[in-house]
Amino acid sequence: MKFVMNGSLIIGTMDGANVEIAEEIGEKNMFIFGERVEGVNRIRKELYEGKRGYVGKRLARVFQTIKSGFLGDTSIIHPIIDSLCDGGDHYITCFDFYSYIDAQNAVDETYRNYKKWTQMAIMGVAYSGKFSSDRTICEYCNEIWDVDPLPVPHPSTNPNQRTKSFANLL
Repeated sequence: MKFVMNGSLIIGTMDGANVEIAEEIGEKNMFIFGERVEGVNRIRKELYEGKRGYVGKRLARVFQTIKSGFLGDTSIIHPIIDSLCDGGDHYITCFDFYSYIDAQNAVDETYRNYKKWTQMAIMGVAYSGKFSSDRTICEYCNEIWDVDPLPVPHPSTNPNQRTKSFANLL
C-alpha cells in the first residue's frame, strides 16, 4: 500500500492487500496475474484428488535445470521441487507461473511506454488516500484497540514553555 502511495506499480496475485488496493486504484492500474479465490479453491481440490502433470514444459525445464546442479547444491531444493510437482503446490505457484510470465511481459511493455507507466503511477497515488497512516490509526483506535483520541494541546506562545514536556496531557 505504501509503495502505491509513493508511485510504485504492483505486480501480484489478487489476494491479501492487493484486493483492497485494486478496489481503490482499479485493476487497470496494476498488473494482476494468477487465479482468483474460486480458481485457487478449485485447483487445490483437483490437487487433493490427484491431479498431476500441471507443471508445463517451460517450468519443467526450469526445475530440471535447478535439479541438475547447474546452479549449485540441490540437496535442499530437490525435495521442494519434487513436492511441487507431486501435488504439494498448496499456493499454486506452478499454476500461476505462466500467468506471471504474461504479466511480467505486460510490465516490460508498459515500462517502455513512459506516458502509460506515468499515468498508472499517478492514478495509483491519486486513489491511494485510503491507505494513509492517519486513517489507519484512527480505524484501529475505533475498531481494534477501543481507545479514544486525546486532544492535542495548542502550542504555547511563551518560548520558555515550549521547551517543557506536556505533563498536562495526563
